[in-house]
Formats: sequence, C-alpha cells, structure tokens
Amino acid sequence: MSPTATKQTHYTIGRLAHAADVNVETIRYYQRIGLIDEPEKPANGFRQYSERTLETIKFIKRAKQLGFSLQETAELLQLGNGHCDDVRQRAEEKQAQIDKQISDLKKLRKTLNKLIRSCQSGGDQANCPIVETLAGK
Repeated sequence: MSPTATKQTHYTIGRLAHAADVNVETIRYYQRIGLIDEPEKPANGFRQYSERTLETIKFIKRAKQLGFSLQETAELLQLGNGHCDDVRQRAEEKQAQIDKQISDLKKLRKTLNKLIRSCQSGGDQANCPIVETLAGK
C-alpha cells in the first residue's frame, strides 16, 4: 500500500477472509454462532464488512492460539476492555487448565516410554507389552 493510500474500511466476505487469513466458511461459521454480525445485504451488491469485523476475527484467531475455545472467546469479546479483572480471571483459569494438560501429557509420555522400553528389551516376542496394555491385560 502506498503511503498516500487510505486503509480499506469495508470488505466483501472474500476480501475479509483474505485480510484475516481465514476461509470464507470460517467467517460464515462465526456469523452463525454469533461471534460476528452479518451485515445487511444491499439490494444491489454484496454485504460490506467493517474494519471492526476484521479486528474481531483477528482477536478470535489470537485467542484460539492461546488455547481459548470459541465459547470462551465469545465471553472475552462480551467483556471487552474495562473488565481486566474478569479477563485476567479467565486467563488464569485457562493457564491452570493448560498446566493440568501438560501434567497429564508428561504422565502419558512416561507410561509410553516405559512400554517402549519393555518392547525394546527383547522379551517375549509373542506378547507385545504395548498391545497387552491397550487390551487391558
């Protein structure tokens, strides 16, 4: 964009998808679940989405990258600025959930490592420790 060009403030759904780096169907889905509004369709032409809609989609993408579900993201959007304590509380809850997932994954890795070592020890080839464990034996 040249320095004298103005920033586009209205987008068709295709241009909005491109600007937000999402699929058009993602935008339609966000509309269906109420994360973004669907603008009125003019009698002659295409719906026009605002710069605010683009920023909302970018917000949703960043929230997803931090592990927030779409429902949690909807709550964050509803809270908005001025509710830092509420937003921080939700972020702390998400952090605790992630810490629990990390702990669970470490336990899973430890169990898998143990099973893999059992297989590598060259024991009984007729009975695989991993298959037996998965079979509940």
